[in-house]
Amino acid sequence: MSRNWSRRAMLLAACAASLLLAACGSGTIESQLAPTRIVVFGDAFADLGQSGSRYTVNDATANNWTEKVALDFGVPLTAASRGGKSYATAHARVVAKPDDVGNNATPTVKEQIDRFMASDAIGANDLYILNAGTSDLIAEGARFAAGGQTADQLVANSRQAGRDLATQVRRLVNAGAKFVVVVGPYNLGRSPWGQTGSALASALENGSGRFNDDMLIALVDLGDRVLYVDAALQFNLMISNPTGYEMTDALKPVCTSVDPGPGIGIGAGQVNSARCTPTTVIDPVYNNYLFADKVYPTPRGHFKFGEYASGRIRARW
Repeated sequence: MSRNWSRRAMLLAACAASLLLAACGSGTIESQLAPTRIVVFGDAFADLGQSGSRYTVNDATANNWTEKVALDFGVPLTAASRGGKSYATAHARVVAKPDDVGNNATPTVKEQIDRFMASDAIGANDLYILNAGTSDLIAEGARFAAGGQTADQLVANSRQAGRDLATQVRRLVNAGAKFVVVVGPYNLGRSPWGQTGSALASALENGSGRFNDDMLIALVDLGDRVLYVDAALQFNLMISNPTGYEMTDALKPVCTSVDPGPGIGIGAGQVNSARCTPTTVIDPVYNNYLFADKVYPTPRGHFKFGEYASGRIRARW
């Protein structure tokens, strides 16, 4: 964890660049942003149910962080498969194929943006959210865990994915987007999956950190239009101090919905929160837990991150 925190500390200390100043916060100025639409691109972390379920405990609440942001701004947000503007799709990588479960048909984040831009126009008051990298880290981490690549290769591929996400952010800005929020992966080394082995934890921590670092470096000149919301920081805080976020357990997955297939991409026979409901949990008070499965959070975990993201957006614009 020391590498991630020390490098992050150096990045935050260098907040003179406008993008990182935005990430650091800027006082208590009341937000003037009133988005007409919120448009989302990403992977399972932001998926509002393209295929009918979400990667959390599916309890029919506002159980995804992007939905929490939309509610805070009073803007409707539903999955594109139901006519909405959230294109985020489970298992989507930034540009690479196949996805994290070996499927070539899943639209990448780039292809999600392609679809939007082919049929719609950038609005002057649109808020764009790009949340990606988790599926790339899962794909790379699973290969590492299976002996298919070294830790150095995992990190190199993760760095490239971070730069690729920056390219997609820049596409939107170049097309006229004024308000773009970008969220990379949290530190998957601290996830329940990452904690299953020290070598995996170290590789995922380094890969997650370098993904975000390289993405930030590639976006440093876009601070007037782009806000980085630091999922790694927020999840580190929730994992370290769950009681401070109205939770009691930060590492035990609460769902029992085992998927005999590839599930969330970390191997067959693992819990898959897309199959999880309030009847498939180890505790009826499932919001006492941070994680639904070994990667994705419970509704409360999503809510707390969405609350944090909304605060950063209001502070920035």
